Amino acid sequence: MTYDAIVIGSGIGGLVAAGLLARRGKRVVVCESHAIAGGAAHSFSRQGFHFDSGPSFYCGLSDRQSLNPLCQVLNLLEESVEAIAYDPLGHYHFPEGTLPIFSNHQRYTEAIAQFTPQGAQEFAEFSRQLLALYEGLRGIPAIDLRPDFKVLWVLLTQYPIALLKLLPQLGQINRSVGDIMDRTVRDPWVRRLIDLECFLLSGLKASGTVTPEVAFMLGERSQSTIDYPIGGSGAIADALVRGLKRWGGELRLNAHVEQILVERGEVTGVRLRNGEIARAPIVISNASIWDTYTQLLKLEDLPDRDRALATPAVDSFMHLHLGIKAEGLEGLTGHHVVVHSSDEDITVPGNTCMISIPSVWDRHLAPLGHHVVHAYTLEPFAGWERNAEYEPKKKARSQSLFRALEKVIPDIRERIVLELIGTPLTHAHYLRRYQGTYGPAIPAGKGMFPGPQTPISGLYRVGDSTMPGIGVPAVAASGILCANLLTD
Repeated sequence: MTYDAIVIGSGIGGLVAAGLLARRGKRVVVCESHAIAGGAAHSFSRQGFHFDSGPSFYCGLSDRQSLNPLCQVLNLLEESVEAIAYDPLGHYHFPEGTLPIFSNHQRYTEAIAQFTPQGAQEFAEFSRQLLALYEGLRGIPAIDLRPDFKVLWVLLTQYPIALLKLLPQLGQINRSVGDIMDRTVRDPWVRRLIDLECFLLSGLKASGTVTPEVAFMLGERSQSTIDYPIGGSGAIADALVRGLKRWGGELRLNAHVEQILVERGEVTGVRLRNGEIARAPIVISNASIWDTYTQLLKLEDLPDRDRALATPAVDSFMHLHLGIKAEGLEGLTGHHVVVHSSDEDITVPGNTCMISIPSVWDRHLAPLGHHVVHAYTLEPFAGWERNAEYEPKKKARSQSLFRALEKVIPDIRERIVLELIGTPLTHAHYLRRYQGTYGPAIPAGKGMFPGPQTPISGLYRVGDSTMPGIGVPAVAASGILCANLLTD
């Protein structure tokens, strides 16, 4: 078969790039090795419980004016996702107490003041500077951006007024959040809070997180809606697949790409595991940078790969997916973050635990009288092997997650009717990810993300290892940039 473009992997970045190319008249196919689309954002079911595999926090799905790149793509593909809005956004459980996270900045600052009045004033100034950047960025839709010099023409001709508003903020774009925090915040508790917010967003603390990421997060939290997709994260993948097909694109499941074909330095197509060859002058890999360069390409096709492969990676994760009895949990809220110890860094595996209970909003995710629970924490890949010690190690390494859950539901262990424990090996296997990582850990100012282009003519990349941020908006933006680069 011959196509205009072949996309390897049906993660959010791959589906966005494919959908936009199909929308613009290109003949596109997405080859997914698994039986479910969505990559790290897919959903799966066990015994009537419907789980998110990865991301669980979303913004702007029910807001047609949202600046979320994903929402802009869905609008262009003429698709939508039904979602339920909620507030507060969640609760951060510190050893010192529990902080509710409100979308309204005044209410959020007042909640911080309950812990540290002076720190709350400093946080207000910190937020003010980031929101000024957000105001400058919001006039330039992500859907129109591209990663080459032609972006200047787009900005000058389509958004000159927005560009003028952004000019005073340009100095902030390549700086780290830590730079602003160091100028505005002295309170140690608030500094730890900001580090936590950055870590949840990018996998790095404030010193390593680029400013636009957090500016966008704070701005959208206050200006748009925080909501959860009915049907879970898989509903987002389903909407993108519908959009792809609506415009003539094709999705092939159980179609594992074994090799990207290169002749004389140019891409010619891909070979599937079953021996089938699909031809196209453009191949877009939604695999990680490490998997693309070592698993999908021959060494002779890209001999100078060492620098790319030296890119540091965010650790993998331990996951708990639980089905529990819901009796007596009527006041339960859906998002929680537990920091076990103030004496340990928040990035220490097991110290910071993220919890999502999405059946609080969508009751159809669990059987009647039950809830689904997803909890996860950082866990290094090194040392994990499927041997006689694997099952005992899983139990031991998951205990920090159970202790975190007990902060929210004290009798959680007695409520469990279904228990699934995932390790970095689980992550690596089901997501086809190098060491089960969620993406690169390139600190702000310490290196540039490579973007969609590669040294091989016709080969492009999307996903979390192409631009800052490991969340859904970032990978959706990567798909936009790639599609716009390939279409004028």
